[in-house]
Amino acid sequence: MTRLAHVIAAFDADFRAQYRDRLTADHLRALAAMQHCRSEASPKMQVACTACDHRSLVPHSCGHRHCPHCQHHESQQWLERQMQRLVPADYFLVTFTLPAEFRPLAAAHPRIAYDLLMKSAWETVRTFSQNDRQLAGMPGAIAVLHTHTRRLDYHPHVHLVVPAAAVDAEQKHWRTKRRKGKGYLFSHKALAKVFRAKVLAGLTAAELRLPERYPTDWVVDCKSVGSGASALIYLGRYLYRGVIREQDIVACHDGQVTFRYRHAKTGRMAQRTVAGADFLWLVLQHVLPKGFRRARNFGFLHPNCKRLIALLHLLLKFVPRAAAEWVKARAPILCACCGAVMAIVRTRIPPMLAGGPAIPPVVRGAF
Repeated sequence: MTRLAHVIAAFDADFRAQYRDRLTADHLRALAAMQHCRSEASPKMQVACTACDHRSLVPHSCGHRHCPHCQHHESQQWLERQMQRLVPADYFLVTFTLPAEFRPLAAAHPRIAYDLLMKSAWETVRTFSQNDRQLAGMPGAIAVLHTHTRRLDYHPHVHLVVPAAAVDAEQKHWRTKRRKGKGYLFSHKALAKVFRAKVLAGLTAAELRLPERYPTDWVVDCKSVGSGASALIYLGRYLYRGVIREQDIVACHDGQVTFRYRHAKTGRMAQRTVAGADFLWLVLQHVLPKGFRRARNFGFLHPNCKRLIALLHLLLKFVPRAAAEWVKARAPILCACCGAVMAIVRTRIPPMLAGGPAIPPVVRGAF
């Protein structure tokens, strides 16, 4: 395994020189955070053994949401919250993809384009649910924005986990859609037409110049995902941990970086080798604008609807599956002398006050 920080240290100068015209403040902040994550330049925390007198200093993680080291615990907390919002209905994973011709526009104006992409996807699903004879009400959706393919290419798209259910607030009705064969929510071709119209209207309203040519038929995929748990696990996998695991960076030498990924069509592991500077751009091009929320809840699954969800669980006698089987406990720091668990005594100690090199933490299990 090759640490991302080592790759940054090796190719930082080449990367900045080659991509200086494309780098934003968000890119540079992410680059600096990941380079110094859990290093000597990081703030330290003091830990003390619960069984002996041993104490040590441990470097803090950077906490950046695109760092592969960090926020694994936050991802699991998000997954646990979503699991508690599950309702008794068939779930569908609806994926809205921005055509390739619009990707330069999205890269140049990410905050506008990403926000429009998510809102247009939700408004499309809401429109179809309200007009559907069986649902005729407000749906719910858990939306996550992804900007990458498994090969790390730029490919903005939004996943919506949608239960085939709706709430009619006026008549106080809970409606679910009956199965047809393996399950059916809405026509993907009809969804694509409405989504296309909403995105084009939004880009025009934002006074952004549309590409000279773009396809008439856009791509929306709608597939059944059972109870919804598997789709949530998939979406939460890289929600707060960047776009690549460090275990997948298999080589870094001769000015090149090789990483592995799972091929989308064959399901087999494949490798891709690129120049070091190009690899850093493959990673950093997916950094989101500061403060942008890539995961959002809409409709009756919005955080403000906790009482409604609790009422539905009570009336429908539905108990969501516990997330414990998917959520791993945070790995403890173990004493290097006796192996006992160490307790955190003090945090955020500036590196200049730490008074010596930090001792790497000993942890049990994967962090």
